[in-house]
Amino acid sequence: MSGAGAIGAETALIAGQGSLPARLVAAAPEMLVCVPEGAPAPVKGIGVLHFRVERLVPLFDALAERGITRVCLAGAMQRPKLEPEMFDARTASLVPRLVGAMQAGDDATLRAVIGLFEEFGFEVIGADAICPDLVPVEGLICGTLTEEDRADAERAAEIVSALGAVDVGQGAVVARGLCLAVEALPGTDAMLDFVAAHRALAPGAKTGVFFKAPKPGQDRRIDLPAIGPNTVAKAAAAGLAGIVFEAGGVLLIDRDATVQAAEAAGIFLWGRSA
Repeated sequence: MSGAGAIGAETALIAGQGSLPARLVAAAPEMLVCVPEGAPAPVKGIGVLHFRVERLVPLFDALAERGITRVCLAGAMQRPKLEPEMFDARTASLVPRLVGAMQAGDDATLRAVIGLFEEFGFEVIGADAICPDLVPVEGLICGTLTEEDRADAERAAEIVSALGAVDVGQGAVVARGLCLAVEALPGTDAMLDFVAAHRALAPGAKTGVFFKAPKPGQDRRIDLPAIGPNTVAKAAAAGLAGIVFEAGGVLLIDRDATVQAAEAAGIFLWGRSA
């Protein structure tokens, strides 16, 4: 698989939930996989290094002892409920910095986490460094586009850019020039479910697009938006004509299954230039 040859035992995967970590493990099985305490391993039967956020510096020590020089953070990460009594002294000294970043929003939190790994000597890489084919380039992957679709995509891109500038979300749904929904804390599925439940706002045949893109200025090594078969199913249930994403800025999880689902649902997938 492309990209896997350059990734070996010197790389650690800090794995969240979802299908992305398993995809990366399949591409680079020699990586050290690290998961939060109590969370399942991304692939059954593999050994993992468990860690607690309250003991972040000891995690850095453990990685260095194993010869790790690079880390990739991938998958959905839930904000943990911190237990003060579990902090070691060195990690506790970082708490004010992390809390301040968390209060400033998701982007600030992610930048702070990346900064900590780098300060402790680790190179932070994106999922696309392991699997370059996860990030589609510009072009229509399947289906057909109308001028109305292009206009809706342009309007949705403007909305997502405005949302991202204030660290709100990475997606929006637009049909016939009208914004039907925007992505916020509940996430993409909740947004598409809302559109499906309120389709009277844009009745008729399949119309409208779901647009997804990174936030302006986002560090693309972490938390790139992702699209997969479930996204296609949700978009189809919402009566949309297609899914549009910023070319080079979105992860297409399980490409074959996603394209097959889109073709079966009669909706298009389009990588749009920024």
